Amino acid sequence: MKKNYLGIGLAAMSLLAIGCTKDYSDDANGMMALYSFCDMMSTIPEAGGDKFDDFTDNPFVKTTDEPVSTFSVDADGASYAIMRRYLTYGYNINPSSVRIEEFLNYFTFNYTAPKGDDHVSIGAEVGDCPWNTGHHLLQLGIKGKELTADEMPRANFVFLVDVSGSMNSSDKLDLLKKGLTELLYQLNPDDRISLITYSGTVKKLLESTPVSEADKIKKAISKLNASGSTAGGEALKMAYEEALTNYDPKCNNRVIMGTDGDFNVGVTSTDALVEIVESYARKGIYMTCLGFGTGNLNDAMMEKVSNAGNGTYHYIDCENEMMKVFVHERSQFVSVANDAKCQVSFNPDYVSEYRLIGYENRVMSNADFENDKKDAGEIGAGQTITALYEIVLKKDCWDTFNDLTVSNKNLVTFDFRYKKSLDGPSIPLKATLTADMPFNKYGRPDDFYFAAGVAAFGMILRDSPYKGDATIEMAKSLVKQGLSFDPNGYRAELLKLMDKKNEQPQ
Repeated sequence: MKKNYLGIGLAAMSLLAIGCTKDYSDDANGMMALYSFCDMMSTIPEAGGDKFDDFTDNPFVKTTDEPVSTFSVDADGASYAIMRRYLTYGYNINPSSVRIEEFLNYFTFNYTAPKGDDHVSIGAEVGDCPWNTGHHLLQLGIKGKELTADEMPRANFVFLVDVSGSMNSSDKLDLLKKGLTELLYQLNPDDRISLITYSGTVKKLLESTPVSEADKIKKAISKLNASGSTAGGEALKMAYEEALTNYDPKCNNRVIMGTDGDFNVGVTSTDALVEIVESYARKGIYMTCLGFGTGNLNDAMMEKVSNAGNGTYHYIDCENEMMKVFVHERSQFVSVANDAKCQVSFNPDYVSEYRLIGYENRVMSNADFENDKKDAGEIGAGQTITALYEIVLKKDCWDTFNDLTVSNKNLVTFDFRYKKSLDGPSIPLKATLTADMPFNKYGRPDDFYFAAGVAAFGMILRDSPYKGDATIEMAKSLVKQGLSFDPNGYRAELLKLMDKKNEQPQ
């Protein structure tokens, strides 16, 4: 895989010509610069060494064989940012890197907020499938409760920073240091931060310190330098023990790990790392993984570790993404819904087949839906989760619906369970769609079209056998119909990425 130096140079000159600044607000067109000038001029390593777990797209399932589908939510967005990095630098997209659920959940949707004491709202709607004439799309929408500044719990954060030699570049450790500093500006004076580093050795660079001593914390961050090998396993244990030492059940107790995932000393197997993370997750410590760089990015490890740690996985490819994670969507570090699971029941009288788009590694046994001991995904404050099913209606479904002897008019039943706290009981929610409801009032048609466009683009990148008639132009047309809700310009940015994909040699 060769680097596109000409493309990088032209893009850098374009940014220089328009006067690239460090203003992270939207420009007049609602667009956001993908990279700052200094980022574009960085030397970017080859992407061929990045590690992804391969998987097979979910198949169509006959409702007569299996009318119920169950999966855990996935609040990650790393896969989308990795795709953006690859396209920006002219790399071919590894199909294994494309997880469509993470493409969808990178974006915020305009779903109805929870009401009353609920921490979550759910809804569903159905419309035509753009890439398969005669098929339909079922969209599930979930939104976590938003928190005001006064409602945000105090933070007990342990920053676990990889300072091994592989992190020694402007798009890795330098970018991470900027992100940690930006997050510091967003926190409250009584929030606490610890800083642990690891390379050949593990060091506690900063004891748990209140943010009121910001200068002390910034000084510790400024001392971060990369060299040596990577002893990640021991570092994980130290970080969790530091979080436990300062644990408060009323706090957001969280380890935030920044790395390229290249663990090569001590505990190195993903299974062993997952075992460490799971043991501390049961004690109430959440995990957030932040991936950096290309060339030896261990995406497979970070996704599994974050899943096991009741957390999320983000890929930081540029300063705008750093601001998205650390500033614009910082409230999502606070989990408002734990062990969140979805169960969808299709009525065989109306639906002959269905296919869950994405969520391949989140599929669960139907029996685990009501098992409160079974781990599932978390939803952050104000975060939205989207899932799509492609469904095939029976040819005589409308005759069945109009048959007065048929009592069950439900097309689909959407059940959802979540916990307000990790050790609390699960809370059930339910939404239904009847065969005469082409669009539910929960969502908005523009969100539906946008979700369809994102899914179509993901299937094209994966060269999915289920992509049907999907093309880049079709995906762009769908995305354009969903731009009316785009508070930070992320949706409009997707159109630029689609154009970059079109420019690549086929």
